[in-house]
Amino acid sequence: MSLLPVTDALDHLLNAARPTQRTEKVALHEAQGRVLAENVVARLTQPPFDNSAMDGYAVRHSDIAELGSILKVAGISAAGHAFEGSAGPGETVRIFTGAPLPAFADTVLLQEDAEVLEDGRIRTTFLTPKGRHIRPRGQDFSEGDVVLKAGDVLDAGRLTVAAAMNHATLTVYARPRIAVLATGDELVAPGTTPGASQIIASNTYGISAIAREAGAEIIDLGIVADDKQAMLGAVRHALSLDIDVLVTLGGASVGDFDLVQPVLGEAGMELDFWRIAMRPGKPLMVGRLGAVQVVGLPGNPVSSLVCSVLFLEPLVRRLAHLPAKSRVRNALTAVPLKENDHRQDFVRAKITRDAAGDLSVTPFTKQDSSMMKIFAEAEGLLIRQPNAPAAAAGSACQVLLLREPSA
Repeated sequence: MSLLPVTDALDHLLNAARPTQRTEKVALHEAQGRVLAENVVARLTQPPFDNSAMDGYAVRHSDIAELGSILKVAGISAAGHAFEGSAGPGETVRIFTGAPLPAFADTVLLQEDAEVLEDGRIRTTFLTPKGRHIRPRGQDFSEGDVVLKAGDVLDAGRLTVAAAMNHATLTVYARPRIAVLATGDELVAPGTTPGASQIIASNTYGISAIAREAGAEIIDLGIVADDKQAMLGAVRHALSLDIDVLVTLGGASVGDFDLVQPVLGEAGMELDFWRIAMRPGKPLMVGRLGAVQVVGLPGNPVSSLVCSVLFLEPLVRRLAHLPAKSRVRNALTAVPLKENDHRQDFVRAKITRDAAGDLSVTPFTKQDSSMMKIFAEAEGLLIRQPNAPAAAAGSACQVLLLREPSA
C-alpha cells in the first residue's frame, strides 16, 4: 500500500465520520462549549415591561417641552420596586436604570440634565427628545421567539440569553465517546517503577487531552500486553461500551510484535488506509469496526501527538457537531531550510511574534520522534510540503500552532 498524502487521509477520515445523534439535557453551568441539539424558544418576554435605560426622571414629554421646566418629584421607581402611585401633569418620578417605567411617562430625562431644587422639585437643563432613554417591552425578544438554533455552539453570550429566556437546562448533543487503548509489553503506568526493559506509558495523557479539548468524553482502557488474545479481549470490551472511536496507541507498524492491525482485522475491522506520507507519524492507521471508527496511532510519543492534532482533533470536532478549527498560520522562517523529500514534514519549532504581529519560526535542531521535551517546548510545527525546495532565511512558510507564541 503506497503512502497516502496528508490531505487525502484527512478527507477520507472526515468523510466517513458520522456526527453523534445522541442527546442529553445539561444544566446551564455545564453547557459551555456544547452544541445545541434543538431550537431554544423564549419562555417569556424580555424586557417584560417598558423600563428606563438610564438613571434620571420619568416624565411626560409635554411637561419638559421648554428649557427650564420645573417638575415636582412624586416618588421613586427602582429595579425590582416599581412606582405604584400616581403623578399628574407637572410631576415626575425619580427612576433608575432597569426600573419599570410608570404608566404616565413617555420619556426619561437624564439626571445630569436636571437641576435638583431644595423643595423636592427639579428644573430641566436640556431639551430631551420625546421617547428617549426607554427600553420598550419585548425589545430583546418575545415569548415564543426562536432565539437559539440547533447547531449553535454555546458560548458566554448564548448561555446568557438562554438563562434570560428562563431555561435552566438545554438539550445538547452528547460528547463523542473516545476509547483509548495503549499497547505494549514495555509500558507501565505513571507512578510505578519500570523494569529494566520498560518505559512509562505517557501517550495516553497527551492524546486524551487533545481529544477532550476537542469535545470528547474519554474512556481510558489502560495498557494491554503484546498478546493477541489479550488485545482481542480489550477490543471487544471497548466495543461493548457504546463508543464512537477506538484509538489504539502503538503496535500499528510491521514488526514482529506489532499486533494491533491483525488483531483488529480478526475483530472485523475494515481497513480504510494505513501509512501516511508524513513525518513524523507515517504508521497512522484508520479503519472501521461496524459503526465505530478506529484510529491506530504510532507508538512514538511525538508521532502520536502530531497525528492527534492533525487527525484526531478534526475527527472529534466533526463527531461533536463543532466547526472545524484551523491552526495553520502564515509565517517567516528565521533560518534557511533544506529541500524536502516526498513526505510532508511537521517540524517542531519555536515561534515568536513581533510588534507588527508577524510570526517568525525557528525549528529545533533535534527532531527525533521520541523526544517529548522538545514537543512540550514547541509553540508550533513548521509545515514542509512534499518535495519543497530549499528556502532562505526570511522566506514565507506555514506553521501549525500548538499554542499562542510569545512576543
